[in-house]
Amino acid sequence: MAENKRDYYEVLGIPKTADEAAIKHAYRILAKKYHPDANPGDKDAEAKFKEASEAYAVLIDPDKRAKYDQYGFAAFDPAAGGSGFDFNSADFSDIFGDIFGDLFGGGGFGGFGGFGGFGGSRNAYSTSSQGANVRVRTRISFKEAITGVEKELELNLKEPCPDCKGSGAKPGTTPATCSQCGGSGHVTVTQRTLFGMGQTMRVCPSCSGSGKIIKEKCQKCGGNGYVSRRQKVKVQIPAGIDDGQSIRIRGKGEPGINGGPYGDLLVEVAVSEDPRFIRQETDIYSTVELSFAQAALGDTIRIPTVYGEVEYELKAGTQPGTRIRLRGKGVPYLRQENVRGDHYVTFTVKVPERMNKEQKEALMAYDAAMGGHAGGPDGKKKKNRFL
Repeated sequence: MAENKRDYYEVLGIPKTADEAAIKHAYRILAKKYHPDANPGDKDAEAKFKEASEAYAVLIDPDKRAKYDQYGFAAFDPAAGGSGFDFNSADFSDIFGDIFGDLFGGGGFGGFGGFGGFGGSRNAYSTSSQGANVRVRTRISFKEAITGVEKELELNLKEPCPDCKGSGAKPGTTPATCSQCGGSGHVTVTQRTLFGMGQTMRVCPSCSGSGKIIKEKCQKCGGNGYVSRRQKVKVQIPAGIDDGQSIRIRGKGEPGINGGPYGDLLVEVAVSEDPRFIRQETDIYSTVELSFAQAALGDTIRIPTVYGEVEYELKAGTQPGTRIRLRGKGVPYLRQENVRGDHYVTFTVKVPERMNKEQKEALMAYDAAMGGHAGGPDGKKKKNRFL
């Protein structure tokens, strides 16, 4: 899948640290430059427009971007175990509303559907759109990120008003047809464009595209058609998730505009640190402190891991800084929980800060047996000449 593909960040000309505003700004420039309606018959421009649109579709979505950052193009390649994300079915409602509206006057060009192969269900004349996404944050422990966990969140989410059933009109009344647009939700405007005078379709300013006018508003919802209610939402956080990645729950966001679908709930996961472990992608690193005797003579020790303690046969003569690998004791791959990274353990040797007389004599005897003279040639401790 990755053959002949350029990195998405390279396509948009942005760094990997770019935020949402930078992604939109970069895409807006490329979309205006390469849009097929601005370059009729130019296949190269059409290809560059599709390439930029594909990059935008992935990087503007926190979930897809996180997968791409971790796995590259393989995240969407079924042959590599990816999710098989279909760019032709990507939701471009936000793109039309946020980008093409200010580029082309709200509908002067053909959007994505005009040249095929990358079309969306919503065109430039549509008066409905998907609701905004709702973003929340939840914190989990280091171990929960490794093993996965279910969290229950209490959130204020919108649902259809029980009094007006979502119409926004006072119970017993119905919205009237908008006189300005005749109920179509859009009006025709003649204006000067990049290519001369032309007609464009715009959302009706009187009814905001709904085609209806509410004369008597519902008192419970104020005419919005929706009310907020405290709801409990269960979020299944998969094993292997990393700090800053998000879980998408479809249809739990803001209500759509003029009958459009609900937006999504994006749950960003914050992972707490563990003083014993450091995570680097799917591998875990830790340090285990040994006594001098353990390092010199060897021992059977128990090493803490995120899955519990494991028994390890320490070899005699283990040197400070020695690193070992515990295979399969690292972080599960997000899409393959039965495949894990490794746990790397570095051994250090603890030097005692205080010793009693017996311990000192025993250590000096060891040093003498090894041919040293830690206490001086006569076996007595030397005074520090700098004191």
